[in-house]
Amino acid sequence: MPTSATIVRASAPFLLAVCLLNSCASPPVAVKAPASFLAMSDQQLDDLFRKSHAGNIPDGEGEGTAIIKPGTSASVDIARFIHRFTWKGKVFDARKGELRNKILPLGHKAIVAKVYKDKSWLDQKECIVLDYSKTSLVAHWVRDEIREVSPGIYLGIVYWGKKKLIHFSLKFPAANGPKVTPRYPHG
Repeated sequence: MPTSATIVRASAPFLLAVCLLNSCASPPVAVKAPASFLAMSDQQLDDLFRKSHAGNIPDGEGEGTAIIKPGTSASVDIARFIHRFTWKGKVFDARKGELRNKILPLGHKAIVAKVYKDKSWLDQKECIVLDYSKTSLVAHWVRDEIREVSPGIYLGIVYWGKKKLIHFSLKFPAANGPKVTPRYPHG
């Protein structure tokens, strides 16, 4: 009588063929902390974005992490510097379809964007678009796209014109939960 291991080994090619024929996509990686994005490569971040669904348009304050030079030793230091001195996240008003960025050391709410769902420039699938073209003199050439990769955690892409620049993440606290404090490895 064959063991379960033998059956699994024998079934693997069949299951792989069925999956390939049906264009099975592996489920998105469960991300518990946005700081884990910093260790991923640019390609891994794009793949995770492609595998994720848009999710609901967020409402409230999302703590931001800029993801520049992902997968390198510099990524953590850059993210920490940006968070302290330039960009801290975004505050969404889902009812109005708008957001404001939290910027500078005190987290001033400025740089408005319109928020709506549309096709992503990366893969033509639905995403949440953060559109600055009609709301900001400073960032009118910027378009962000986000998708929810885990409950309350969104991965984003920043475009300058149509050129993909960087990734970022947003983490929203659970309802009535504690304030989100970003945790960066080694610091």
